[in-house]
Amino acid sequence: MLTKQYITELKHKGNGDISALINSQRDVRTINFILESLGHLPENFNPDFLYDLLHHNHSQVRLNAVKNIGKLNGKGDTRSLYNLYKNETDTSVRREIVSSIGRQRKSTNKPMLVDFLQDEDPKIICQAIRGLLVFEKDNEVEKSLRPLINHPNEMVRTIIYKEYYSKENKDKNVLPHTQTYDFLKNVVVNADVLEALKVAPDESVHLTFTSPPYYNARDYSIYPSYQAYLEFLEKVFIETHRITKEGRFLIVNTSPIIIPRISRSHSSKRYGIPFDLHPYLVKNGWEFIDDIVWLKPEASVKNRIGGFMQHRKPLSYKPNSITEYLMVYRKSTEKLLDWNIRSYDYETVKTSRVADGYETTNVWKIDPCFNKVHSAVFPVELCRRVIQYYSYKGDLVFDPFGGSGTVGETAKLLDRLFFLTEKENKYFEYMKFKNKNQTLFDDIKTQFLTLEQFKKEAKK
Repeated sequence: MLTKQYITELKHKGNGDISALINSQRDVRTINFILESLGHLPENFNPDFLYDLLHHNHSQVRLNAVKNIGKLNGKGDTRSLYNLYKNETDTSVRREIVSSIGRQRKSTNKPMLVDFLQDEDPKIICQAIRGLLVFEKDNEVEKSLRPLINHPNEMVRTIIYKEYYSKENKDKNVLPHTQTYDFLKNVVVNADVLEALKVAPDESVHLTFTSPPYYNARDYSIYPSYQAYLEFLEKVFIETHRITKEGRFLIVNTSPIIIPRISRSHSSKRYGIPFDLHPYLVKNGWEFIDDIVWLKPEASVKNRIGGFMQHRKPLSYKPNSITEYLMVYRKSTEKLLDWNIRSYDYETVKTSRVADGYETTNVWKIDPCFNKVHSAVFPVELCRRVIQYYSYKGDLVFDPFGGSGTVGETAKLLDRLFFLTEKENKYFEYMKFKNKNQTLFDDIKTQFLTLEQFKKEAKK
């Protein structure tokens, strides 16, 4: 029986016994088993048979041959691999060829690696970049790589940005990751969000959780067109991206909306807000992380199925909408989550740990909340989960559409700080009223500011 131990013994003899063993096989599975069992190749290993296998009919055999040639400590015949790359049709084999050539770290291979940058496969380009980056401070290599910042593939752009641009653009005056500015702490600003955000400094917010006004569904959310509505939200989230700490989160709660028909001779119009907004967010530096579905009781939503229930005619089916989306995004960064977590001291990490009973799925069953003053109020439980799952104690939580202030209220209850903006005066006054009754932001000195007052506080 052919075993790994037997193959290892033949490998160390160095007299071509592995080649003879493979040549005696007719079964592709056995050939691949031998090639996959070779492991580290000794200095006296004769690799000639590997180059013969580059022309094998089976792609997995070619792949394993390329992998083993890559183990030859820079002594492999690179030209044979490059010639195979030019004619190879199997994607996995082509990628492994680039990886094997890159691992050799030979300056003579640079022209080949530069040539691989023209490939249509983004993974091949990324492997070629990795192979070229070992030649530090090489002007020719840098000249080939820097222009890839405009490459159509996002992974390629991310690598190039990290290597050549992120350090150049880093602002040394930015606060430490866990800190924020005093004038933003526990503040509610009565102003248009875009005007208020002009005052907020870069990288000052740890988490944004908001529900944008629905397109032309409320008196406070009338826009000249759906495109104008999306462009307004794009501007808000571009500015939100600017003030968000590196690698931190944005959660947007929204759902498709129906604009009723104006007469029986016209149809109603349904707008897929979360789906239409998504491309704008990704385009402007937000990395999509998760979609969470907020599931409500059917009795709490408008009945759309009534007509269909009576006549059951196909084409007229309209289900009751009992879900909303919490779209989770992260500010794009080359750093891993661990970097964010390590920014905090041990006690903060310990006391911020999420307790037992947390939600394990992306479907959250939470009853909606109703309010006489505001028609679209966040349930506290929804805010609690988001703030606990996506921030640490002492973090600054931002809501650009503050509404009745539930995000700020919940942030306070969870030992976080808050920064809210709200354009509508009646909601701003409602938050002030709740604060006087000590039901909102209790025991925390909250500032309720006009835009001009906010600007003055920023200058102090």
